[in-house]
Amino acid sequence: MRRRPLFLPVAVAVIQVIGTHMASWRQGAELSAAAVLLLLAGPAILVFRRRAPGLTAAGCAAVALGYVAAGFPAGPFAVSMAIALVLALVSGARWWAWGSAAAFAAGVAGLFLWRGSPPLFSLIWLVVLLLGAELARAGRLRRIERRSAEAEQLKHQADQERLVIARDIHDVVAHSLSMINVQASVALHLAEKDPDPAKLLETLANIKAGSAQSLNDVREVLSVLRQDAPRIPSQRLEQVPDLLAQLTGLQTHYSAPQSEPAWMDDAVENTIYRVVQESLTNVVRHAKASRVDVAVQLTETRAQVSVADDGIGLRGAQEGNGLRGVRERVQALGGTVTLSAGNLPGATGTRITALIPAPQEAS
Repeated sequence: MRRRPLFLPVAVAVIQVIGTHMASWRQGAELSAAAVLLLLAGPAILVFRRRAPGLTAAGCAAVALGYVAAGFPAGPFAVSMAIALVLALVSGARWWAWGSAAAFAAGVAGLFLWRGSPPLFSLIWLVVLLLGAELARAGRLRRIERRSAEAEQLKHQADQERLVIARDIHDVVAHSLSMINVQASVALHLAEKDPDPAKLLETLANIKAGSAQSLNDVREVLSVLRQDAPRIPSQRLEQVPDLLAQLTGLQTHYSAPQSEPAWMDDAVENTIYRVVQESLTNVVRHAKASRVDVAVQLTETRAQVSVADDGIGLRGAQEGNGLRGVRERVQALGGTVTLSAGNLPGATGTRITALIPAPQEAS
């Protein structure tokens, strides 16, 4: 690895010395020791091209100008300067590159004008070289910007995936623990007040079934983190009655949709399920309700789900992570979530309503 930075200077030194020696031989001139030293000086300066590209360009230009000023035989003596100028431009040292090239061009033009032969072709070649380097620099910047944009997009996708997983874990764990807590409270009450073992066993069986389902849900979500499973929502509308069945001690009513429109997909079904799940979790944990009504309506233009209870209402409570996650899920599909006072008979309570438009309506 340490020899790689020396490969280019050595190759350029070989080209300049051998090429200029052959050119001087054809011209009938002799290549002196001073000329050889100048031909080696430029490649030697290229060793510092990575640490100081601007100074390298200036040094190589000064050496090339000195070679011309000394009147040594023509040849590929400016290869090191050309490479240094290109590398300086590509690396961003534009002022060093253009300034060094301008100084070299001015010096060479002055020398040749003084000698009576202006080097128009050489100056045109120098301008073309710098313009080509500018194009290479612009292409490099575009590639860097494209890679940066792609990396930012991947990071955004990863952040969105983590957010989805965090919402899923919250919904599953919060709902499951709330249901288990309710069932455990019922079991304790039965153990203290009602000696009937059948009711106690039924409650314990509900706790076991609920915890097993929760464990499966958590494993499904965590499998995505291990990349063992694709991110495919598994919750369906037909599973909503199972959520209501877990609400021991609450009177429940479910208005199921009559049919599913053609635009419904897994993402919409999963979102409706999560809205109901989080709403029921809040009812169990905070509402102190005795009744909860769930209604899902599906049409060709939208899906609407509402969960209403007869509990104590919001009472100025702040929006928590669960409801925030519900909003994010629904808004990702172009929908809205509203909270209002429940309109169950003879009660205040709370009503959560989510509207999800069909794709053609959202667009």
